Amino acid sequence: MSSQAYSRASIRNFSIIAHIDHGKTTLTDRFLRFTNTVNALNFQDRMMDSNPIERERGITIKLAPVRIEYVSPNHENQTYIFNLIDTPGHVDFGYEVSRSLAACEGVLLIVDASQGIQAQTLSNFEQAKALGLVVIPVLNKVDLPSAEVERVSLEVMELCDCSEDELIMVSAKTGENVQSVLEAIIDRIPSPEGDDAKDTRSLLITSHFDSHKGAVALIRVVDGVVKKEKMGFTQSKASFLPIDLGVFSPGMNSTHELRAGEVGYVATGLKDIKSLKIGDTMTTFSKREKVQSLAGYKEPMPMVYMEIYPTDAGEFTFLQDAMDKLSLRDAALKFSGTHSQALGSGLRVGFLGILHAEIVVERLQREYNLELIATIPSVTYQVTSVTGEELLVRTPSDMPDPSTIKEIREPITRVNILAPTNQMSEIINLCRERRGSFVKSTHVGNRVNIECVVPLAELITDFHDTLKSLSSGYASMEYKLFEFRPVDVVKVSILLNREEVEALSFMTVRESASKQGRSVVNKLKDVIPRQMFELPIQASIGGTVIARETVKAFRKDVTAKLYGGDVTRRKKLLSKQAKGKKRMKQFGKVELNQETFMAVLKR
Repeated sequence: MSSQAYSRASIRNFSIIAHIDHGKTTLTDRFLRFTNTVNALNFQDRMMDSNPIERERGITIKLAPVRIEYVSPNHENQTYIFNLIDTPGHVDFGYEVSRSLAACEGVLLIVDASQGIQAQTLSNFEQAKALGLVVIPVLNKVDLPSAEVERVSLEVMELCDCSEDELIMVSAKTGENVQSVLEAIIDRIPSPEGDDAKDTRSLLITSHFDSHKGAVALIRVVDGVVKKEKMGFTQSKASFLPIDLGVFSPGMNSTHELRAGEVGYVATGLKDIKSLKIGDTMTTFSKREKVQSLAGYKEPMPMVYMEIYPTDAGEFTFLQDAMDKLSLRDAALKFSGTHSQALGSGLRVGFLGILHAEIVVERLQREYNLELIATIPSVTYQVTSVTGEELLVRTPSDMPDPSTIKEIREPITRVNILAPTNQMSEIINLCRERRGSFVKSTHVGNRVNIECVVPLAELITDFHDTLKSLSSGYASMEYKLFEFRPVDVVKVSILLNREEVEALSFMTVRESASKQGRSVVNKLKDVIPRQMFELPIQASIGGTVIARETVKAFRKDVTAKLYGGDVTRRKKLLSKQAKGKKRMKQFGKVELNQETFMAVLKR
């Protein structure tokens, strides 16, 4: 359908924001069915989640757009165009949320009537308010027997500073009251501003890779008209002639042009998705030096690093190919080659957070049938050397000699934890145990929002699991990186038979180094097979050993074949054995199997 048939006044651009599992994707499905955007034959649940892991885990990873046409009975059967951008709810994909909000004039804030406001509901609401968007509060799952409609309504009214009339009660599952939401979008969210006559400027919201059309940009046209003419980006400096352009409904539907205020796609034909940077400004090629970039360009920064190795060294090329294919669809993935003496060739990969890492590793295993070993996640440290040189240290092997270091800084996060009031003291204690500090608390209904400052290195191990078990699953958390602070971090090296095994080394704060060193050394003692010679296992900082265990040697009775006779013969054999063991100890190599690594990596 041609985009010229509609005036800008009939367009509404909005997004749905909520905590994980509060019903964003189900409500999107309900809109698609109610407006007949997707007919009954082609419909399936979780229409917008294309990835099998998204469908299984019930989370949205990549934001997905859809154009909905709605005929409003309350507005003389006028047809309205809704551009709905479904966003991810998880903290690791927050950069996608911020881009999609920048393309909207309003948002639907969905709150689960049985769970109430959660940590991410708060952070997404703050983000929407900061951008000056209209917020329509929607209470979902009101049909559930466990729904506490009255309590949650009061929480939402307090948060949004709205009256009871402005709150819409719905059940996305049954379709109850869904039409009221569509009418509220028309009445409360303004139509987009923009001028077709101005120079073309479009915000790049996200991108994906199509094997036939190359890198496909999802854009919101702010000014001007997008046509099939030579285009370019103001930040990445990539240029292209569009192969195709159009709108999602929800499949790709070609149109002749996209006008100011519309949301659609442009198939660039470019082979490298990395030249499409989220938040960049797209414009006509001849004007890209003159046009002012749109606000909001920020590159996603990987904060958690892991090394990934194939269990079979011969599969390294397959791992590399698989990672190349995944990064075509995920511009936030950064990776480079690495090598370990024990594990062979592998990749060092940067992720946005732990969930991002889990999903990528799961996709590599499932979609590409790879058997993998992933090392302990580590964070990026900023190091200033004595000469004033600035370095980024992402793995223990990158850490320079301690004598050349002037200062090390680690990433610090601001954490919001929403939990029942009676668990506040336990949660604050958990934050303090993890080198965190309490900032403030505010009450939200019968729960409390605890704000703490915690180092990222403490968050990425088992902080979330500990928090969930501490609060019987009731607490939810959300974090944002906000600064780097000086810290006394050391590299703990693990030595087997006095030889350093780089793959087992790790970085930690000095005060807990000896405790962690002892723990790793004890685990290794239990899993390393006994050798023909005595094997020392040591943890050291610089040249100082902080923990040691010894795996005793096998004992062979070399005197068994002797019977009676001279004692000097016995002494001679024992002395020969001792010399042999000493020689073996000098030249002995310890073969480490994968179970050894797995035992230590699951620290």
